[in-house]
Amino acid sequence: MTEHDGTTDDTVPARTSGQETARPQEVVGRSDGDVDKGAGAPGPISSLVPQVAGFGVSFSTMFRKVYTEEYPEKPRPTAQRWHGRHQLNRYADGLEKCIGCELCAWACPADAIYVEGADNTDDHRMSPGERYGRVYQINYLRCIFCGLCIEACPTRALTMTNEYELADSSRGRLIFEKDQLLAPIRTGMLPPPHPMPAGLDADDYYRGNISGPTDDQQAWVQAHEHRDTGESEPATGVQTEGEAVIQEARR
Repeated sequence: MTEHDGTTDDTVPARTSGQETARPQEVVGRSDGDVDKGAGAPGPISSLVPQVAGFGVSFSTMFRKVYTEEYPEKPRPTAQRWHGRHQLNRYADGLEKCIGCELCAWACPADAIYVEGADNTDDHRMSPGERYGRVYQINYLRCIFCGLCIEACPTRALTMTNEYELADSSRGRLIFEKDQLLAPIRTGMLPPPHPMPAGLDADDYYRGNISGPTDDQQAWVQAHEHRDTGESEPATGVQTEGEAVIQEARR
């Protein structure tokens, strides 16, 4: 056992009946003067400020003019970058921008897009390059209009329009096919299929070097329109044997 000299050490807590006396609890972040004076308690003015600020928001909106939307008689115009119905775009000569890569379908988080690609040929060219989108479907029952498919498209073939009136009573009519999503043939365009301009390739389309159809493309489309529809081609002054048989049959 150790011997004591009778002096007391302040660092060693005194023991009373085998128990250690409790020290006063320290207040973190406050001085003794703050605890004594009660500086932590909010005053009447500081407690009234949040209430006045909350009522200020209400009063600021009470006297604003109320706008009544007369929909559908007067639909309100949407923002320029509104995420509405999708559209498959075309180049200036009428060829489709979609190359059937299916990246939009892979990027869709709701699995709402279905694409089937096919190969282009010299007699049946729908888009520049090797492939085109033969089947393109968007299920608007699943689509969440997030725009990830737009970001994934490498040729800017798929964009979103400002059309938002897509409600319907039939589930089947909310699955849009390719003919419903394709952009219309504008003035100066030629309906595909038709070949690319002579001397140009797919890279010229991607770089924006196509400003419209050429004379060779127009002649090709006119020639194949007569062939596809069964109409007689323009007279060349020379009557073929088949034309003579047809004319004889009509008589």
